[in-house]
Amino acid sequence: MFDETDDIHPLFHGAPSSTEFKKLRKRIVRATREAVEQYGMVERGEKRPKWLVCLSGGKDSYTLLAVLHELKWRGLLPVDLLACNLDQGQPGFPATVLPEFLERMQVPHRIEYQDTYSVVMDKVPQGRTFCALCSRLRRGNLYRIAREEGCSAVVLGHHRDDILETFFMNLFHGGRLATMPPKLVNEEGDLFVYRPLAHVAEADCERFARAMNYPIIPCDLCGSQDGLQRQQVKAILDGWERNAPGRRQVMFRALMNIRPSHMLDPKLFDFAGLMRAAAEPPEDAGKIPDLR
Repeated sequence: MFDETDDIHPLFHGAPSSTEFKKLRKRIVRATREAVEQYGMVERGEKRPKWLVCLSGGKDSYTLLAVLHELKWRGLLPVDLLACNLDQGQPGFPATVLPEFLERMQVPHRIEYQDTYSVVMDKVPQGRTFCALCSRLRRGNLYRIAREEGCSAVVLGHHRDDILETFFMNLFHGGRLATMPPKLVNEEGDLFVYRPLAHVAEADCERFARAMNYPIIPCDLCGSQDGLQRQQVKAILDGWERNAPGRRQVMFRALMNIRPSHMLDPKLFDFAGLMRAAAEPPEDAGKIPDLR
């Protein structure tokens, strides 16, 4: 499947021929296909679904774009794909990199310019993190673009580690057990939001994008701030992983194996209505005792 050099999507031209890379590629493709099927991301109906694939220029979004096109190329993903980059007006952003890359790779795309950077810098007090407002403005624009393009879903490049980090951020700072779901409906109810890389490790995205030599664009807006909660959580998880390799995957499996009856939320489990089994009556129940 991965060895035919004359039958390959342009996104994979120049792929390393090493056995290690082929295993990496197969692992990512298999995990992505598993998530798409497990969470029912492909709508069934008369109209062929169209997905807006969000491309930031980071390693995760490049991996997402390549793997979705791989699945579609192989006839395993019956959807139309439209790549989209939202240029948010950050100073020094290399605005020509993604358009040139997408043209060269023959990927249908839309580049949208919206100066959300100025809004974020104006509204967020000095010393506070930009992520919440930045992501909210970005998401609103992506929803608008998806509607304009007739897309039924906005597809994001969040991977397994993003999902774990969000879980622990909610646990440590939000006082709730919640994370990024692989599939949800937006507040307006007219668009799906998908995360097909939900089962893919960040390290695999990193190795894949670097091996393919994709032109990585770093996010210098939030990435330049020290002490972010996400970075602190990432450092904790990195430490656990060093001490017990495979710990991340075990924790991720736990998110897929929840037992409401063994938690403490009465909205998820009817503790008040929980009844014990009726005790069996003794064999001599109702028998008149013998006189002594």
